[in-house]
Amino acid sequence: MSWLNQSLHLARRTAQYATTEDFRRLFLEQIDNLYQLSLLLTADQSKAEKCFVDGLQEALDSNNIFRDWAGSWAKVVIIKNAIRVIQPRGWEPNPGLTMSRPNELADDESSTLGPLLALGDFDRFVFVMTVLETYTDHDCAVLLDCSLADVRNGRVRALELIGHSVSAHRFAIPATMSVGREN
Repeated sequence: MSWLNQSLHLARRTAQYATTEDFRRLFLEQIDNLYQLSLLLTADQSKAEKCFVDGLQEALDSNNIFRDWAGSWAKVVIIKNAIRVIQPRGWEPNPGLTMSRPNELADDESSTLGPLLALGDFDRFVFVMTVLETYTDHDCAVLLDCSLADVRNGRVRALELIGHSVSAHRFAIPATMSVGREN
């Protein structure tokens, strides 16, 4: 056996791979964060639940994932399942600067996530992946099977729309409030 083969064999034997129990524990400990990621990506409760459950199953079936990387892998499987379910496309002709279809989650005025959930599918995926989850543009493009320009344009659209929505709500003054000096 060569030196390289011996080193690889030793590394495999001594590596701490994540077990089924590690993934079960991780999903239980991170259930809120992983489900929220799924919900932000899909913008639909039933699809988010499906992506979460499918992600858990895929993680449990994973082999040779280092224990230290289990948390990152759990997010990757959630993202991949959400991509498979939603199929966001950035190369659609002229997506424009409009919000996507109405969404019962986005319509809730008390929700601070409304503007994000109302984004078009592709722009929402790009925003969540690159801004909230800090994936590189390249990694995002690979996962979404699109160009770097698509990712950058999607993020710009998302930031513009979220910015416009937040500005509109921030400057709205309820009719019951008086504006001016108190005497």
